[in-house]
Amino acid sequence: LFLMQRIRDEAHRFAISAHRQTRSKQGIASRLDTVPGIGPVRRKALLQKFGSIDAIRSATDEELMQVSGITQEIAHNLKATLE
Repeated sequence: LFLMQRIRDEAHRFAISAHRQTRSKQGIASRLDTVPGIGPVRRKALLQKFGSIDAIRSATDEELMQVSGITQEIAHNLKATLE
């Protein structure tokens, strides 16, 4: 009986930890993750320069292209996705 309880408890602990990991990854997700050509490095650079998604949305293509790694095509995709 004790062995069965230990197996049950371990399976329950494993399921809860997997669920917590999944939920924490969802909390970090950003609308910038859906833009083609924007990875973690460019996302971080954009947020450091503009501070928020709203500021990025209101920026012009030229302002977006001042961020390193942002080409005209990526800036256009970014504006289209955020609008």
